[in-house]
Amino acid sequence: MAIAVPTYQGNLPDYWKQLDNRFPQVMAVFDECMEDALKVLSNDGIAAYLESASFLGGMGRGPEPILIFLEEWPQVARVLGESSLPAIMDCVRKMFKSPNGKAITPFLQALPAVARRLKTQAQMQDYLDLTVDFMTRTTGSIHGHQTTFPSPGLPDFLGKAPYLVSQVSVAGLKNWVNYGIRNYKDHPDRQRDYFSLQSADSKAMLQRERHGTLLADNERKLDMYLRGLWQDNDYLVPYSTGFDELRKPVPYYDKLGIRLPDVYDDARGVSGIDRYRAVLAHIAAHRRWTTPIFADNYSPFQRMAVEFFEDARVETLAIREYPGLRRLFLALHPKPAEDACDPEQVSAVRHRLAMMSRALLDDQHGYQNPHIIEFARRFHEAMATGESSTQEIADLASLFVAKTRRQSDQSSKVYFKDTEVDYRDDNRHMWKFHEESDDEEMFEEHRQSEAEDEIKGLPPRHYHEWDYNTQSYRPDWVSVYEALHPQGNAAEIDRLLEKHAALAKRLKRLLDLLKPQQKVRIRFQEEGSELDLDVALRSLIDYKSGSAPDPRINMSHRNDGRDIAVMLLLDLSESLNDKVAGTEQTILELSQEAVSLLAWAVEQLGDGFAIAGFHSNTRHEVRYLHIKGYGEHWDDAVKSRLAAMKAGYSTRMGAAMRHAAHMLEHRQADKKLMLILTDGEPADIDVKDKQMLIRDAHKAVQELDQVGIYTYCINLDPRADEYVSDIFGNNYAVIDNVERLPERLPRLFMALTK
Repeated sequence: MAIAVPTYQGNLPDYWKQLDNRFPQVMAVFDECMEDALKVLSNDGIAAYLESASFLGGMGRGPEPILIFLEEWPQVARVLGESSLPAIMDCVRKMFKSPNGKAITPFLQALPAVARRLKTQAQMQDYLDLTVDFMTRTTGSIHGHQTTFPSPGLPDFLGKAPYLVSQVSVAGLKNWVNYGIRNYKDHPDRQRDYFSLQSADSKAMLQRERHGTLLADNERKLDMYLRGLWQDNDYLVPYSTGFDELRKPVPYYDKLGIRLPDVYDDARGVSGIDRYRAVLAHIAAHRRWTTPIFADNYSPFQRMAVEFFEDARVETLAIREYPGLRRLFLALHPKPAEDACDPEQVSAVRHRLAMMSRALLDDQHGYQNPHIIEFARRFHEAMATGESSTQEIADLASLFVAKTRRQSDQSSKVYFKDTEVDYRDDNRHMWKFHEESDDEEMFEEHRQSEAEDEIKGLPPRHYHEWDYNTQSYRPDWVSVYEALHPQGNAAEIDRLLEKHAALAKRLKRLLDLLKPQQKVRIRFQEEGSELDLDVALRSLIDYKSGSAPDPRINMSHRNDGRDIAVMLLLDLSESLNDKVAGTEQTILELSQEAVSLLAWAVEQLGDGFAIAGFHSNTRHEVRYLHIKGYGEHWDDAVKSRLAAMKAGYSTRMGAAMRHAAHMLEHRQADKKLMLILTDGEPADIDVKDKQMLIRDAHKAVQELDQVGIYTYCINLDPRADEYVSDIFGNNYAVIDNVERLPERLPRLFMALTK
């Protein structure tokens, strides 16, 4: 029976063609699904929506997966954001490539309820990672055979997922799943009973993990508390404490909302809900009374002391407004014993500050240390006259550090017991910086740019980043802001080219040898476009003399062209402002000369060529600046952008390479080359582990190689041999004599593309 294709308004016919599906069930609901999707998703989101739906429809598993996705994804996107789709579809593809294809339908069915419960991409990623780990560990095979068995318990687990996430935190769910896998991995029937919540063992383990107070169950109550008592209506964003074993997250707030643990257990006689109230009261007090101060002139010990004193100041002000908070803060604040550690054997700086913090809040602290008593008195005198200020309390804290400093404070053996005040946030909001230092890696914040450096361009693109410690990607970890480079004076570039006129003449002779010829003859062809007279006469003579003639009497022609697309990626980090030894020129100025000569040379050859620069200001702000596009010629507009190049910030190379590759891989060319010009190793101020960004850049090189992009690094760092081979293998050149860069760079390009 013929199926009538529905009619659409506007762009719906094009959307239907993109979907490329003929299930009648899909046709019946496509109009309504698209109407809902168009209200929620952006243009890119619609494209990804249709692409994902097309994949689900082509899996060979009937119409159900695509129907579920078309109907439910707009609602999921409202909760998580449309940028969560790649991670979800990656999970689906892993199931599809394994024997667990039947689990895709229950996975998609559970997705809306799970998303509404978890609410954030970070929590959803933890759930997806748990699902993939479950599938990997429980999928079985018979040794010596190709037969592989699907996970017995995965469909049951996914079917129960909405109920499970409503009962336990994500960390609790992980513990429950691990117990089931550990005990029933080799017992398919028992595994199914466990993950379908049929066995007594399963219910008992779930009950054991149902501890504490879940943020998801109390969000409305806490939201009303924040609005009613503090006139603050910011979002409450949960995070899981069970997946970050290396660095336990603590509460904090940023422009996206107030970040809180997804579950709190009762502690020190305080219920979980009151622990949430204490955190919110502390954060709300900071938002009301703390003024950011410059951190540059404070040592790490001084900054720690300032944070303890300022925490006590805002809590004192909060207690004035709501006296009942005193009981709550004191119940949760640890009270270190005065003689708990020997300051001659260990660093007691945290112990000393925790005692000081307790004394500032508790008049009955009982400490005998004269400095504790003195500074508690001075603190209360400062607070007695009003609210005091962040700067005044910072001065008092600095004086406390100076008066109580010990040689043992520098010891690597730090005393930590009873020094963590876990209802306090990480105080990232307290600090601003004249100059960047090594202390900012503890803050994964998106620092505000100066007004003149405000990013003007497209919305950010998000890229994953490789974490070599876990051997996995951090999804949507880096934000790349793309913009057109500002313009300067094009005449400056013309003067640089005149300066190197003699070198340009030598390059011109080399370029003439590399330029493609119009036609090249291909002789000795049995079929061709023309008769090859020399061969034809020889064959005729052979025929007349009784020998077998050569039948290859034709010839053809081919174009001798260079089909190359090149991307030159320039590191514009702060170190380019350094002067070259023995000269008054900076590395940036020499780079401008070299790139100018290279761009002129490539223009002579006619190759497709683009130039872009990059630098980074933490993972939240990687700037990618277009200097020359593939469709542009070497003209004054391009020269003016090159003349305006400035250096600043850091070098997050992997993200910039991925973004450049996003454009280069879509070029139609036989050879695609990415040249990276840099003067140092990948680094950024929010990454403490030097190997992290080196390994990520190496991973980016591997990714580019997989899509047919050849990478080559020109490094100006004399110490580059220590790390550059770890990133690019043998595909690099180190130019120790930076003054020769204008000569070496074009020659290297010609050698790589001939």
